[in-house]
Amino acid sequence: MGDTLREFRERAGLSQGQLAVRSGVAQPNIAAYEAGRRNPSAAMVDRLRSAMRPLPHEALEQHRDALKELAAEYGLSNVRVFGSAGQNADTAQSDLDLLVTRSPDVGLLTIAEFAFAAEQLLGVPVDVVTDGGLPADHPILRSAVAA
Repeated sequence: MGDTLREFRERAGLSQGQLAVRSGVAQPNIAAYEAGRRNPSAAMVDRLRSAMRPLPHEALEQHRDALKELAAEYGLSNVRVFGSAGQNADTAQSDLDLLVTRSPDVGLLTIAEFAFAAEQLLGVPVDVVTDGGLPADHPILRSAVAA
């Protein structure tokens, strides 16, 4: 597991210290796992791999243009982000909350299909809200920022 954990961590672009902060696992333990001095449990491996996923705001930064193109393919526009990712306060357990404007012919199934496709593109969980039924003073509308 040591080499594999190190490879995953390096591929994620994280130092041992960054992985420690994201996962809540002490850095010396991560070093011991990577060196083969300790064997992580299956639950620990899952915890560390989860912490190595890009944060939602990082995934958005990497795939911003592709996400907007994907939204257009599903009849959605004006893609905005809200919640923790919109404030760069997201964690490895956060999802990406998207606010979109839908074309009149776009229904719930299409929105769900877009959410699934966006998750596949970004590698993080995605929730999608449409702005059509929200009152003008809704907190989501007030906090959403351009994606």
